[in-house]
Amino acid sequence: MTSRALLFSLIVAMVVACVAYAAAWHYALRASDTRLDQSLILASYSVESEIARFRALPDVVTEDARIARALSAAASPEAISEANHYLQIISARAGANQLYLLDGTGTVIAASNWDTKDSFVGQNYAFRPYFKDAMADGRGQFYAIGVTTGVPGYFLSTRVGNASAPGVVVAKISLASLERTWRRAASATAVADRTGVVFLSGVAGWKYHPLQPLSPDTLAAIAARRTYDGEDIPRLKPIALAQGPAALTLPGPAGGTLRGRMIPLGPSGWRVISAEPMAPLRNGALLWAFGASLVAMAMTAIAMVLNQRRQLIQLRLRQGEVLEARVRERTQELAHEVEARRRTEADLRAAQETMIHTEKMAALGRMSAAIVHELSQPLAAMEATLAATELSSDPGETSTRIGKVRGLVRRMQRTTKHLKSFSRKEQNTLTLTDLNAVARNALELVAPRAKAGGIVPEVNADAEPVVALAGPVRLEQVCLNLLLNAFDAVEGQAGPSIVLAIVRVGDEARLSVTDNGAGIPTENLSRVSEPFFSTKVSGDGLGLGLSVSQAILEEFGGRLEIVSTEGEGTCVAMVLPVARAMETAAQ
Repeated sequence: MTSRALLFSLIVAMVVACVAYAAAWHYALRASDTRLDQSLILASYSVESEIARFRALPDVVTEDARIARALSAAASPEAISEANHYLQIISARAGANQLYLLDGTGTVIAASNWDTKDSFVGQNYAFRPYFKDAMADGRGQFYAIGVTTGVPGYFLSTRVGNASAPGVVVAKISLASLERTWRRAASATAVADRTGVVFLSGVAGWKYHPLQPLSPDTLAAIAARRTYDGEDIPRLKPIALAQGPAALTLPGPAGGTLRGRMIPLGPSGWRVISAEPMAPLRNGALLWAFGASLVAMAMTAIAMVLNQRRQLIQLRLRQGEVLEARVRERTQELAHEVEARRRTEADLRAAQETMIHTEKMAALGRMSAAIVHELSQPLAAMEATLAATELSSDPGETSTRIGKVRGLVRRMQRTTKHLKSFSRKEQNTLTLTDLNAVARNALELVAPRAKAGGIVPEVNADAEPVVALAGPVRLEQVCLNLLLNAFDAVEGQAGPSIVLAIVRVGDEARLSVTDNGAGIPTENLSRVSEPFFSTKVSGDGLGLGLSVSQAILEEFGGRLEIVSTEGEGTCVAMVLPVARAMETAAQ
């Protein structure tokens, strides 16, 4: 690449980076404002809900006759004591911080904390706005730090009594739970009063700091009301670094700056603030700019490469004969590679068929002892019956015994028929296969093993056929593998149980085998379907049963599901699409 081309590529990349940064920054700010607005709505609802729980508490307290008796001019010590105990009980049950009663001069005459060292009784709070507003308008509300306890809270007040004996009932509630929630969530959320002083904050460094510098009149009003008693508000630094029409900039708790949004809260003049760090927004915009610059450089390079390629193509057009010869040579090589790949795939399919048949023969080997036992009994019975027939002279008895022999012969024929059908290799053709018939054939094959172990498998099947499009012999092989594994699992178990269930669930047919054996350990559950993996300590089997079963089911569009609880048992199910569902999908 020439120096001129490189310079052009850098200029394009810088221009694209600037445009991408501006667009990404604008989008990031809009997304941030959306998140902040949602956070503001949630915070406002939390504050209003917390206050609403206690808003009616002063009104409820004023209805009690003990409050009226305590306000009367001739109130006795007993009346004051009754009011103290009443306020104490109501405060504890309602969950309020404090409840107290002021007379017309603003002096507390009864309080829920009458028996503590920080008792309000005898204190005069006439300077508090909540007292003045209640006396003037009937109700008042005010947030401040308690001048007696030093504990901040929100005061709700209601006027009580008559013109001759007026008073005010005040409920003080704590909003500290909101602060704790915000701080646990590391949320930069705060609430400021009408003067701009933050009194609730999820950031410790913001509390009691003003948003903007306060005027001398505002500071004098805060001091007169003793709103933040004990805090040196004039000396605390404002925290709003900048304020625009849509957002404000605030200092972060761990350095850096935050982008904040602010909305008014109710008629009290409060404002709710929510902020989040600006560094991730800026880093995201820079990342977009960097990526865009790389894309621009890449596109420029591609354009130059395409130009060079066009020149090369023109050169190659003049060498057409050589190029055509090379193309023909490469085509032949590709044809050889394709043929080799086809041969390899055919070898793999043949190996898979051999592996499946090998596992089938292994399953037959596992049943051989039981099958021999099953055939030896009928043969011995036949021999004894025929011998008795030769000695008998009664034709009727001879006919009966010969009938028994024929029944035993048919029993051996059924057993050998299933064995011969199961042992032969099945063609890769799909037919409509009833899972009920598959289960019956598999159960007949394992009947000697079940009889030898004293186990009677329980069968739960629908009356209607459950039909899938598959190879019946291969499905019998899968079912046989599941049954043999179940017999191995319950061998030596007290009260062995094997349940074979066939159901249709929606467009799927399920054949499951459930045992109450020892179950599969959790660490082996994900490996049981791997080839040559086996947990049998005796070395029986090749460890291919579940692997081959899974391959067979996948070939028919199905799957193998294994659920096991160690110590309780195992359920293995083969799941196939029902034939009707497959026909509908084909249409």
